[in-house]
Amino acid sequence: MFERRLTVIVGHFGSGKTEIAVNGALCMASRGQPVSLVDLDVVKPYFRSREACQVLQDAGIELVAPGGESATADLPIILPRVRAVCRDTSRRVLVDAGGDATGARVLGSLSDVLDGLDMDFLLVLNFRRPFTYDVDSAVAMARGIETVARRKLTGVVSNTHLMAETTIELVNEGLRYSRDVAEILGVDVRAVVIEDRLADCLGETEAGCEVFHLTRVVQPGVGTPRPRTQPSGPPFVVR
Repeated sequence: MFERRLTVIVGHFGSGKTEIAVNGALCMASRGQPVSLVDLDVVKPYFRSREACQVLQDAGIELVAPGGESATADLPIILPRVRAVCRDTSRRVLVDAGGDATGARVLGSLSDVLDGLDMDFLLVLNFRRPFTYDVDSAVAMARGIETVARRKLTGVVSNTHLMAETTIELVNEGLRYSRDVAEILGVDVRAVVIEDRLADCLGETEAGCEVFHLTRVVQPGVGTPRPRTQPSGPPFVVR
């Protein structure tokens, strides 16, 4: 799933993109690769990469995210390091970006950096969330992200789950829907995500794509508010 030097992962709240980004970064680091994880999930985040800061640090992964008082700010903050790390060909880079209009617009603001890079732009789908309850709603969301981010998606990641209540039947159902979405978008399903406890229930032969095994790492920040249904906020803050 993480074949390119730079992978941008988007998805609506509850899609599981942050866990996938963190797990992907840990996997790359375990192979001895220099890795940076850029946290661009910026408006009213609840689960976010920076909540796994200590785990990432222990693994030698650079986390690019606002610190100090800005760590929990309700502001879309773009750090100068984001642009530098995206251009650094010596590192593997994962970008955890929000999938709503504001989150995608942050990517649009980085188009001058991202254009021409060896990158993937992957959409994570969880069909048990209100924004992606069927194929049509998922396609509409994808088209909206592409428009605002100013770039086309290159793949879909199937991650339908209900946390601890996830079953293999639910995973397979989400995979079928993800295939339909991918076909409409003209891309491939790059991977289906499955928790370690269900790892023996699905193989790549049955799935027809990579099976990405996931261990839950990210915990919601203490006192971090849940996002509004339709986030709004001020213009980007560049630091």
